[in-house]
Order: sequence, then structure tokens, then C-alpha cells
Amino acid sequence: MKNYHLAILKAPYLEAILSGRKRVESRFTRSRRMGYGRIQVGDKIFLKLSCGPVCATAEAAAVKTFENLTPEDILRLKKEYNHLICGSDQYWQSKADSRFGFLVWLDKIEAIEPVRIRKTDMRAWVVLSEGEDFGLLEGRGLK
Repeated sequence: MKNYHLAILKAPYLEAILSGRKRVESRFTRSRRMGYGRIQVGDKIFLKLSCGPVCATAEAAAVKTFENLTPEDILRLKKEYNHLICGSDQYWQSKADSRFGFLVWLDKIEAIEPVRIRKTDMRAWVVLSEGEDFGLLEGRGLK
């Protein structure tokens, strides 16, 4: 069963995805957060600009999850995957104390006509279900 996700991105990362430079989206956190263990190959991802509209869609082509990460593990992941993630040194420094993470290889990336949705919480990744969160996209031609 295909799931739907909403990923909130800062402008440089969204631009890098749309230009084809960034092929992997990364999420690293101190605790298990939304998306961890929930995203699967074939799931659809709506890419939303932070404080802006949904601007693109993508499909998860591959997913890797990590737990019990150490600062050394984060450095290893940076060395192994940063050419696909395009994270700045500041990004990786901010993730040094993360214990959980996942990487999503993006495929079928498509820019769409920007669509504003009503999202007022601070979540940077939302698993959209048939409940309240899925309502973010209803009536906006996105699902």
C-alpha cells in the first residue's frame, strides 16, 4: 500500500532536489520522529518549502534507516552519502548527536504548480493518513 508524506525543506535543499544535484533526502534526530520506519519504497512525497507552498512531488526509490547512531556513525554517513545529500558542514555538525535517521533516494521528481496548504505545526516530516493530516491536501489537486 502506497503511503503519502509531506517533507518540509529549506530553500537551498529544495532547489538542489529540483535541479537534480540532491538525490537523497536525509532526516536525523535524537528521538524517533515522524517518517522513521514509516516511509517505504514507492511512497509518494510532497515537497514543501519551509514557510512556503508545496512545490514538487517525488517517489521513494530506496530507503535506509539507522538507529543507535553515534557521532562517529554520523561522520561515516557524511563521508559515504553527502555527495547525494548535499549537506553543509553546519548541517552535519547540527546532526552529530542524532541517534536515529533515515535516507530516502528520490525518484520521479516533478515540479508542480505551487500549492499553499494550511500547516501550522513545527513538524518537518508528516506521514499523511486518511485522518487529519491527509486533509492538508484534500481539494488541492495533490492526491
